[in-house]
Amino acid sequence: MSLPEKQTAVRWYPPSYDIRVESAPVSDILDPDDAIVKVTLAGLCGSDLHVYRGSGLTKDHTSGHEFLGEVVKLGSNFGKNVSGRPALYSTLKVGDKVVAPFTVNCGECHVCRLGYTGRCPNGLLFGSPLLEGGQAQFVRVPKAGGTLYNLSDPQAWSLSVSDKNTITAISSIADSSLLLLSDILPTGVFAALQTLNHPKVQPMLTGKSWPNSCLQMTSHMPLAQDPLLPEDRMLNLAIVGLGPVGICAAVSLLDMLARNDLPFRVVAIDPNESRRRKMVAVYNVIPKEDRGKGEFVVQDIEEAKETMKGWTDGIGATAVLEIVGNNSALTLAYDLVRAFGAIISVGVHGSKEMPFKGVQLYNKNVSFDFGRCPARSMFPLAVEVLVRRQDVFGKVGTESSLIDKIVGFDEAKQSYEDFDKGRIGKVLFDPWK
Repeated sequence: MSLPEKQTAVRWYPPSYDIRVESAPVSDILDPDDAIVKVTLAGLCGSDLHVYRGSGLTKDHTSGHEFLGEVVKLGSNFGKNVSGRPALYSTLKVGDKVVAPFTVNCGECHVCRLGYTGRCPNGLLFGSPLLEGGQAQFVRVPKAGGTLYNLSDPQAWSLSVSDKNTITAISSIADSSLLLLSDILPTGVFAALQTLNHPKVQPMLTGKSWPNSCLQMTSHMPLAQDPLLPEDRMLNLAIVGLGPVGICAAVSLLDMLARNDLPFRVVAIDPNESRRRKMVAVYNVIPKEDRGKGEFVVQDIEEAKETMKGWTDGIGATAVLEIVGNNSALTLAYDLVRAFGAIISVGVHGSKEMPFKGVQLYNKNVSFDFGRCPARSMFPLAVEVLVRRQDVFGKVGTESSLIDKIVGFDEAKQSYEDFDKGRIGKVLFDPWK
């Protein structure tokens, strides 16, 4: 395909709050591992607001790290049956529908082999000074064979359902729903998965007190213990932040709890009333049989503190999912969590210092799990949640849908402002509208 020289793109200018929709160059293949994708949908994400509000960056760039589209050009390393490289170098074709995680990852280094794709040494973040973003009509994808997820090839999906069912399910899902795979849904699944697999949570899941709950290390030398009482195994969990990622985390957590038949109580927290209303609407649309055998409430900060105190006789939450990415949210998470509890934080933190003293961490034996979601590794799990929860992710603009609206780039500047002020939730851009 002969690429155009110019395109329409959403660009950010330093120092802050300066979004412009303008003509920008179209990047061509620069490396044999590159692919060029024609963007059909791009997302506005909460992480984009960190740049929008001013994070110290000094170079203008095309915004956005969530995009879905069609491959229109491939580097010379594609189409070759090369052993030892990601399969897409052999199978990806021009015309395939693809979705990209928000970071580039090679798929063939030690870090990627372990599944920690979000921290690939060759990684770059889309929508940054080092790599132009996806809020444009075309985007260059480096290391595309390790980065892209091919939605046109059922052999690449690696799901638990049969190929026939998978093809039927995914072919019926709207692009607006599939776009969520770029970031917010894998990140929500990641937060839930880390929470339920954390060592501090295992006594509740296994019914064995510490350290017998550490099965891998103690199975050869069982220790004497008294059995846990039913109330000891209750999972008391909190979710701090109910923006789009927070809703994805809540839906993913409920899905895992229900599918594993675990007892739970969850309080979902946000000071913004419109976000709380959205979370309630989302929860209500999920069929009762898919909600699990637990209690789920949506509250503001002070209500949530009292609820967790009452649920646990003042002991605190088993674990807290911190989705916001600022120090006030971390402080709230610390206030809510129990001694020997865990805080799982997936928000993008810009502060240089943590809001805690060492003695606070020591006195509570609290564990922190911070950082970026390895989105490419999370795709199979995220796709399964996406398929099961089309009641939440399948519609646009309804009270209970995660996506509020799809607009053209002409509304980009206003959409950034409205999202920043909490007047709207998830917005997608159609670059060709």
